[in-house]
Order: sequence, then C-alpha cells, then structure tokens
Amino acid sequence: MPNSATTILALGEPLFEFNRRAGEEGLWLEGHGGDTSNAAIAAARQGATVGYITALGDDLFGRSFLELWRREDVDTSRVKIDAQATSGLYFVTHGPKGHEFTYRRTGSAASRLTPIDIPETVLGSTSVLHVSGISQAVMGPAVDHALALARRRHVLISYDTNLRLKLWPLERARTAIHAGVARADIVFTSIEEAETLTGHSDPTLIADFYRGLGPQVILVKLGADGVFVVAEEETKHIAGHRVVAVDATGAGDTFAGAFLAEHTAGRSVFEAAVYANAAAALSTTGYGAVAPIPRRSEVEKLLGK
Repeated sequence: MPNSATTILALGEPLFEFNRRAGEEGLWLEGHGGDTSNAAIAAARQGATVGYITALGDDLFGRSFLELWRREDVDTSRVKIDAQATSGLYFVTHGPKGHEFTYRRTGSAASRLTPIDIPETVLGSTSVLHVSGISQAVMGPAVDHALALARRRHVLISYDTNLRLKLWPLERARTAIHAGVARADIVFTSIEEAETLTGHSDPTLIADFYRGLGPQVILVKLGADGVFVVAEEETKHIAGHRVVAVDATGAGDTFAGAFLAEHTAGRSVFEAAVYANAAAALSTTGYGAVAPIPRRSEVEKLLGK
C-alpha cells in the first residue's frame, strides 16, 4: 500500500545515466537521472517526505533505481515493475556549448504506465503532486489521469515545463505543456524553454503569460543569474550564487525539489525560492544529476545560516 503520509509525490520516467566528463574520452560515470526523480531526491535530501510513481523494467537499471530511492528515503510503494519492458537510459557529454543528452528510452517501462496503474487511492494524504512536460511527453494519459485525481482531491499541482523537443514536435509540446500549466498551482520554467514556448524573452512577460493560464506561483529559472519569482501579485528577482559550476544536468530539478520541500514545510514562496536557488547552484559543482544534489547542511552553509 502507498505511504499515506507522503507530502510530495512525483510522477515521471527515471533514466539510468552515463555521464562522460569533459576531456575524459571513454570514461563514463554511472548514475541516475530523470527530471521528476531528481526533484524527488532533492526534496528528500532537504527532509521532506517523498514518494514516486513510475514503472521500471525488471533489469539491472530498474533495480538500481529501487536501491537508490530506498537509500534516499523516497517511498517506492507506487512503483510498478514491468517484466515486459526495459528501464530508460541516457548519456551526457560535455562540450563548448554545455551538456548534450542522448536518450535510449523508446518503449520504456515508464512509457507503458497507464491510468489503470494509478488508482484513486494513490495520492493518500499527499500535499503536492509534481509532474513535468517530460512526464506528459512520455506518459501522457497516466499524467492526465493523475492531474485529474489531484484536482478532485484538492492536492496542489506542481508543474515543470521541461521542454524536450527530441520527444515531440514544438506545436504539440506547446499545446500539451500549456494545458498542463493551466491545471497547475505552481509552475517552474527556464528562461530558454519559456522563450521557445511563449515567444517572450523577458521574465516579467513570461510570468504574466503563465499567470494568465491560471497558476498562482511562477518561478522562471535564469541559470547563473538566479530566478524570477511571481506570487500573490508580488515579484522578486533572486540573484544567483557564485560557484565553480562544472555540470548543470540536474540543477533545475534540484531547484524544484528543494523549493517544494521548503514550501510544504511552511516557508513562504519567496523564502523557499531563496533556499532552492542556493541548492540549485550547489548542484552544478559536481558531475551527474543526483550525486551533486546538496543536503540541507550544505545549503544552509552557502546561505550563511
């Protein structure tokens, strides 16, 4: 049975990661990725009670994820094992233009998850359901079903636009993502993907566009420049932190997870954004999506607490 005490519940596709450091040809570091899984782990490392919904293949990579989530105190009772499919993979390389992703996920176990696999009882006493544009692209009907359940049960919906044009054409992605945003209470986006999706490059105009679709809280991630936050008719730019960044693979996911952990613990939107901004900066100082995600003590040290 699902853990009824779960505060944050994430839904999506985990991907086993092979990450090649810049200048180290032939050396691949094994790790774990997948945007909502990264966010779930980030939230758990800040002390939140977290669960995950997905399907995994009955393979080495799927078992590795189960072990990871158990180590990270992420509840796995909602994870389905699909013996007829494989777990997804991705590869990260680094060059002059930053990091580049190559995926092996077609027909993955997560992509075969259906609404039938997500019963009415799945949310338990969950406070927030976190999904993304990637979740929608890979497992659309299951995500739509989960969002409908969350709405009926008055569970807050957190949505990260996470645009990946390798998964679907822009017009289809734009339509689906904006429909997802319209059902959300909290929206995360990056300045780059928001410009592609909305046509706006100004964070204020991006936030206005998304607020017009319905959400009350918009967080526009600006990379090294920090984050632009809109909530309750108030706006604030939170400056970035000066760190030695080597790999931004999971920075946005770390931001989302850390924000949700802080916000569900009673912090204001702006307090949670300040904390998440520091956590995201720290996550860029190591390679891989999961390994560099900081714990609370590290974030508080950066913030001078």
